[in-house]
Amino acid sequence: MTELEVVEVIPHRLHMLRFPIGQAYLWRDGEALTLVDAGHAGAADAIEGAVRSLGLRPERLERIVLTHCHRDHVGAAGELAARWGARIVAHRLDAPVIRGEEPVPEPVLLDWELPLYAHGLTIPQAPPTRVDQEVEDGERLPFGDGAVIVHAPGHTPGSVAVHLPEHGVLFTGDCVAGVGRVMPGVFNVDRDQALASFRRLADLAPSVACFGHGDPVTTAAADTLRSAAASA
Repeated sequence: MTELEVVEVIPHRLHMLRFPIGQAYLWRDGEALTLVDAGHAGAADAIEGAVRSLGLRPERLERIVLTHCHRDHVGAAGELAARWGARIVAHRLDAPVIRGEEPVPEPVLLDWELPLYAHGLTIPQAPPTRVDQEVEDGERLPFGDGAVIVHAPGHTPGSVAVHLPEHGVLFTGDCVAGVGRVMPGVFNVDRDQALASFRRLADLAPSVACFGHGDPVTTAAADTLRSAAASA
C-alpha cells in the first residue's frame, strides 16, 4: 500500500496528500472535489482512502488539474478519472507528453541536482493518460470560486500554477519548492524561464502557497514568496 500522509492546510477546504516523493492537494467546494496533481502510478487506492478518511465521497471528484507532465504528479490521474469520472485538465504544451505522444522533456541539471533527479526516477513511470481539457494562461476553471490557470513555464514548457484569488490560495506546482526554505523548483528545462515564472507567481501575493514539494506556507506567504523570488 502506498504511504500517504494527509495534512490539513485550510480547515474543511484544503488538504495536502503527501507521498514519499511529491504531493497532491484536495480542494473541497461543499461536497464537490478537485485534485491538484495526482501522485504517482499505483497511488489511486491510497488517494481514495484519504478522501474517504476525511468523510468525503470520491465519486464527487469532478476534476484533476495537472500542474505539469512529470511522473510524480500525473501517475494516478488516469486511474482516478476512470474510477470516478473526473475530467483531467492540463496545459496545451504538456498535454501531448501526458498522453504519451511526446517524450518527457529533459531538464538541464545542476551538479547538485543529479542525485535528487536519480532518486525521483525510482517511482513508477506514469502511464499514458488522457487529457480532457487543454488550458492556456488566464483560463478559469469552475472551482474555488473561480480558479485561474497561470502559465509558469521553465520547469516544463507547459507547467502551470493554479490561483484561487477569492481564497488567496496559490498552487505553484514545481515552479516553487518549499523544502527547508522557499526556493525555485529543481529539474528545470529552462532555468531563466523558471525564475521569471517564480517572480510572476510571487507578484500574485497569495496568503497560502502550496508547492509540489515541501510544506505549504500559510503565514506571511506573500512576503515569503517575494523575498525568495528577489534573492533567487
